[in-house]
Amino acid sequence: MFARRILDSENIELFLSGSSARMLSREVATSMRGRAMEAIVSPFSFREALRHAGREPAQESTRLAKAERSDLSGALLNYLVCGGFPEAQGLDTRTRLELLRTYVDVVLLRDVVERHNLSQPQVLRWLVQQLLGNAAGSFSINKFHTDLKSRGVSVSKETLHSLLTHLEDAFLLTSVGIATDSVRQRQVNPRKVYPVDTSLGVLFDRSGKANTGHALETVVLHELQRRGAEVAYVRTPAGFEVDFLVRGLQGEQALVQVCAELDDPATLAREVRALQDAAQSWPRASLNLIALDWSAGLQVPAGVKLHRALDWLLTPDTPKP
Repeated sequence: MFARRILDSENIELFLSGSSARMLSREVATSMRGRAMEAIVSPFSFREALRHAGREPAQESTRLAKAERSDLSGALLNYLVCGGFPEAQGLDTRTRLELLRTYVDVVLLRDVVERHNLSQPQVLRWLVQQLLGNAAGSFSINKFHTDLKSRGVSVSKETLHSLLTHLEDAFLLTSVGIATDSVRQRQVNPRKVYPVDTSLGVLFDRSGKANTGHALETVVLHELQRRGAEVAYVRTPAGFEVDFLVRGLQGEQALVQVCAELDDPATLAREVRALQDAAQSWPRASLNLIALDWSAGLQVPAGVKLHRALDWLLTPDTPKP
């Protein structure tokens, strides 16, 4: 009421900021009765992380000297592990992980448990461990419900659906549905879940191995969303999966496959085969493959555009659907 009153009485621009523990962004827009425009402040993108460190390139990355490109490639690998939370930039590993654990604990307690008065916080923690420990993986409420039931934990599927929504509302993670016009198919098929920042995937990964491919996929998703794209994943009738179907603001479409390393022809063939199979259902979509690096002399089939992740992330309008 105060915000609306000063907007009525003063010639100003007003910025409202706060915690989702008190009011969700959509509730702010509702309370302002159409007078507010939402602006989500995300962790640093790769370019923003470089800018924060004073290392943002002054020209296109493709025109940089070999030494400069090598330095940026190293920065990208570090970004995939350390993420983009501003306060975590430049911290040693132990301090960074402790800070991230604090972030997660605060979100769970304040933005979810207290806000929604949850009676089974342990279920929420198990859910978070499952989701963030399997970054960029498929998640099925039905399978998770069955797993909890086998442990003797009584919780409804409706509650689990609500918990997933609460975690997304609190900006701890985001989920991507399957590309289909059928509402029922979107509801019954698993969703792919991504942490809001790659560092959270590292925090909850119990494998002890650096999953560079999933981290890169997470970074690509968030960059696509920053560019205003609508994103889904594709599963073809033949059983192939493509990471992203991208729909632009003007209706343009792109199929995007993300791969850490294209180190042999077999890997390239597998990724391309999925894109080409998906193209039968999405004929208007361009075919794009994003990778950190690839072997010299790798032959890419006509119609498939190969993007080096470093250049793609530093060029705001690629891939063009």
